[in-house]
Amino acid sequence: MGSHAAAKRRRPLVSGVLGVTLLGALLCVPSAGGAPVSADACRRGDTELPRGDCGPFWQVLAEDFNGDRVPLGAFSDCDHHADTSAAYCAGLTGTYRDNWWAYPTGWRDTANDRARDVVGVYHPEDTVSVGAAANGDGRMRVRMWRPADGGPVHAAALVPRAVMQMKYGKYSARIKVTEQAAGYKSAWLHYGGGCEMDHPEGEWTGSLSAFHHPCGGGEQGSFRGADDWTEWHTVSTEWTPGSVRFFVDGRETGHDTRGVPDEPLSWVLQNESALEGPGAAPGSSAQLEITWVAAYAYGWK
Repeated sequence: MGSHAAAKRRRPLVSGVLGVTLLGALLCVPSAGGAPVSADACRRGDTELPRGDCGPFWQVLAEDFNGDRVPLGAFSDCDHHADTSAAYCAGLTGTYRDNWWAYPTGWRDTANDRARDVVGVYHPEDTVSVGAAANGDGRMRVRMWRPADGGPVHAAALVPRAVMQMKYGKYSARIKVTEQAAGYKSAWLHYGGGCEMDHPEGEWTGSLSAFHHPCGGGEQGSFRGADDWTEWHTVSTEWTPGSVRFFVDGRETGHDTRGVPDEPLSWVLQNESALEGPGAAPGSSAQLEITWVAAYAYGWK
């Protein structure tokens, strides 16, 4: 953990032009560079999906997964206009096809570039589903697994289409690892052009952290956020001009102003094989559940 690099199979993003107008707002404080940044703009760290704008952020996505069920197999045929705002998975229908994309089957995960004994390959069609929990709560499930014959881990990287290639914003979710096993991790990120912001990141058997890799190089920022993935956590990244802040359960866990990206990037909910510690055992599996996702544009009003 700590030194994270994007998988080489990822394709370059197509830059879009998003008009950004800096504005003053309640709950904002000036950064060292003078641009407004949020001080936990939404004031939320609980179980409820936040709805509506907050501080300088305008909500563009609010998903609680309480709609249609999405069975295993539906996140398929995703290699259409990959890594652009036109990307889609042909196996999806309705609002899920409109709102979600996934790295296509066959793309390799980060471990392939790290000389790991156990690596992963993205397979959204047999790892991702949406349905109700026993208490009726709608959830997106990411169940990664390794075949019993010892082949590559089946991994999943999901991308909310509403915020693909968006410059700045706030990105939040409520998550929990409900089935734990060694060899599996998450590294949800924005990356491109030599820049990278990762939150949350970590092996699912370890701690939950955030990392900032400044554009152009330099020492990474490392920020511990929570001790245990098997508890429910609300995680948020707030990215504004010259500043990135990380929050866990409403508490700021990290802040960096060095080499902050100023170009449009996509939010990738990347889940993959571990980069540290033991690799996933043959026949093992682990599962992450997401009860809501919310995302916000910055300064569009």
